[in-house]
Amino acid sequence: MALRDAAIVGYAETKIVPRSDVDVWELGAEILEQLLDRTGFEKDEIDGLILSSSITGAGSNFWSQTMADQLALELGFCQTVDIGGCSPVGAVARAGAAIDAGLCETALCLFADTAVAENNARPRSYGAEWTSPYGYIGAPAAFGMLSRYYEDRFGLDHAALGKLAVAQREHALRNDNACEKLRKPITVEDYLNSRMINDPIRLLDCVMPCDGASGLLVTSRKRAEKRGLDKCVVPVGYGERTNLGANRSIVDPTVSGHRDAGAKAFAQAGIRPDEVGSFHPYDDFIIANMMQLEMLGFCGHGQGADFIRETDFLFSGDLPLNTGGGQISAGQCGLAGGGTNLIEAVRQLFGEGRERQVRNTANAVVTGIGGIPYGRNWNTSVVMILTPNA
Repeated sequence: MALRDAAIVGYAETKIVPRSDVDVWELGAEILEQLLDRTGFEKDEIDGLILSSSITGAGSNFWSQTMADQLALELGFCQTVDIGGCSPVGAVARAGAAIDAGLCETALCLFADTAVAENNARPRSYGAEWTSPYGYIGAPAAFGMLSRYYEDRFGLDHAALGKLAVAQREHALRNDNACEKLRKPITVEDYLNSRMINDPIRLLDCVMPCDGASGLLVTSRKRAEKRGLDKCVVPVGYGERTNLGANRSIVDPTVSGHRDAGAKAFAQAGIRPDEVGSFHPYDDFIIANMMQLEMLGFCGHGQGADFIRETDFLFSGDLPLNTGGGQISAGQCGLAGGGTNLIEAVRQLFGEGRERQVRNTANAVVTGIGGIPYGRNWNTSVVMILTPNA
């Protein structure tokens, strides 16, 4: 299987800040420098560049080319992945495919965004005509509607959601790269009493927009072994689904593409949900974590709250959850935010989680969410399963 022939040999991350005082190119250069120092690769050995979507570069037809130029990279392959918050995880899959196809030998997967300091997004699609004029604006509106639908159908234990928020905040307290404004302890009561944003979405359900960057260096396993890089992380399962239910007029918005993407990833990896060492779901809102637990088979559809009440999600517990704090408690770096969860999964498998290191490093599951259509679930859902090099 081509995916297993790829190896993540290094990871890097900047501190997540409420607003950057440097531009996105400088963040990219910082990531590249960290990766070169960590892996011992020379810059001229990097012949592939895969970027995540970026609000900073939204609308640019030359985003990957311009970033390569700013980093002084001469390449055999470059691409921007434009599936929103799924882009960082999707970038690793595409790096493996490019390496397998002989398009490049070593790829820099770079996720950088200064969405707060310089938001150049130009909303398109249906929004301007069909939803925004009626007050359906932004992700809180979408998740408020989704949460209300879920609550009406299954019931919604808000204290259970609060348990997830508390676990992730506990992890952010142990993460020096998490946004300082968010590194404050919270309780379930704090969660329940936080300001209502769009009933039933509370303030502590939501991500805080931030600036920051992260990245990975991906090469072939043969090349990694030849260089004596025994310590690496291998993607062993991947699934991707875009526009689930797009060909139907009425769908269940509590069902996402993660069900199909997860089944594919678990089958490729040869493991079951109850064998997962740590779980790093894309978490723009707390309820997204619970829904992904259901879609990936950790529990039944509509039974997420029961599973949460019975499970310890701390780094030392049964199913460690977003052990760096996730985007909700570390900060969301625009459309590069999915890199935060991905980098943490890789860090854990490298055994470098320090005071938040998980016990079970046999594997880690990372997901992505990309886009929120009206009346359906997420535009794109991705699931990747990683293992340390055996």
